[in-house]
Amino acid sequence: MGNATVAGSAKPRAGSWNLGAAQLSRRHVGDGAEEIRPLDEVAVDDVVASTPWRTFRWYAGQQHYSGTYWAATESDHVIYESRLELARLLFADFDVGVQRIAAQPFLLSCSVGGKERRHIPDYLLLTNAGPVIVDVKPRRQLASKTVAFTFEWTRSVLTARGWRYEVWSEPPPIELENVRFLAGYRRAWFFDPDVLAAVRSAVWEGIRIEEALSAVSAYPAPSVRAALFHLLWRQEFSVDMTQRLTTASVLRTAS
Repeated sequence: MGNATVAGSAKPRAGSWNLGAAQLSRRHVGDGAEEIRPLDEVAVDDVVASTPWRTFRWYAGQQHYSGTYWAATESDHVIYESRLELARLLFADFDVGVQRIAAQPFLLSCSVGGKERRHIPDYLLLTNAGPVIVDVKPRRQLASKTVAFTFEWTRSVLTARGWRYEVWSEPPPIELENVRFLAGYRRAWFFDPDVLAAVRSAVWEGIRIEEALSAVSAYPAPSVRAALFHLLWRQEFSVDMTQRLTTASVLRTAS
């Protein structure tokens, strides 16, 4: 959901580029010491446990928007370097198939056509289906030959390692608006287990949000409303995220 696609989705042409042995550099948590190893010898769990290769920068007149986002998936803050990267973080945090999120996870280096190339991907997502390396780039920049070249050799190297690679651009605006709204209810410790249980018992397949809210009368309405949105964030229930979320939205139960 929200995956705006990718330049370089065609079959990698690694053989035609004469790619040299790739190396991955990561930084240890704590002292920030650098470790460089051949890519095919690196365990993804070690990469996830690394500190970001670089942190965001603040300077006068900068054109990008940097910050930190508290991710429920990590129970910790994750950095981003643009509003588009923040959007990708929101979607990753909302995805129940994502187990870990690592920002600026490593420096990838490789000899491409006899020249040393280097690239730092934006995110590593450890998912139920395996690792996914993500680069985030505005759609308008994907036509750049330099950008396309970087993403293509990166894709070739990472897919040869057995890792998935994704280039993510602007998501559908309504989906982003819905996910951003539900993210306001992501912190589990704010919610009374009794209220959550009452909301669960009031929801059935096809009921509208307004009907579910009115069915729980034993607790204050604001608490019931917040609890329902938290359960939507956890995806215990679902709605059509391609449509604007309203009290008329129809709830679906987990299959």
